[in-house]
Amino acid sequence: MINSHHPRQKQLQSLTEKLPIPKDAPINWNLLDLALTHPTFSTTANYEQLEFVGDSVVRLASSQLLWENYPSLHVGEFAAIRSILVSDRSLAQIADSYSFSRYLLVAKSAVSDKAGRESRLADSFEAVLGALYLSTHNLELVRPWLDPHFSRAIAEIRSDPARQNYKAALQEWTQGRYKSLPQYKVREANQNHGDRQRFAAEVWFQGENLGCGKGPSIKAAEQEAAKEALEKLTINN
Repeated sequence: MINSHHPRQKQLQSLTEKLPIPKDAPINWNLLDLALTHPTFSTTANYEQLEFVGDSVVRLASSQLLWENYPSLHVGEFAAIRSILVSDRSLAQIADSYSFSRYLLVAKSAVSDKAGRESRLADSFEAVLGALYLSTHNLELVRPWLDPHFSRAIAEIRSDPARQNYKAALQEWTQGRYKSLPQYKVREANQNHGDRQRFAAEVWFQGENLGCGKGPSIKAAEQEAAKEALEKLTINN
């Protein structure tokens, strides 16, 4: 454990109080310290390994929440919603709400890189989740404060179906398993503006037609094709 007189101890406790996490929680402070140390600050003691663990933790936490509260959704919808919840943008926004940048040790050269801010916050956020998970080997220090953020986001996503990014979820699935991207073939079925089936799309992967969809725009047709593909893939795997 970090020495009680170490300046980081008060900083880290301040963050856990914000989350909030009970004061008597069995937190591994050394891991939490690493989780908030950017590779530019230390090439040997930083958050990279914890980020790897946290990537799985955030997916598990979001999956459990969806499964518990939305049992009627198709697996493809689970995947589409989760892809938004665990995106860098989403995680960085949550991290920002707790002022993670105040606690993140990072070299001045990286701080000046404004374009990389979102990924730094998202990465450190995942690392913190990894540190909290490894402190107890369960989600008891994660879900009580993370669930409300995800619940609000899920409600917003479901109120606007267009936000459910099936294409991103499908890409995540194929990249994660095969390091390859799906391909889309789109044709214009007719030229009637406003026709909800104006465009027809097919999504192909490794020589197989995984799904078809129609929509008033190319994007909408591709989303429908990706949705069908996801449902097929997640059921068969």
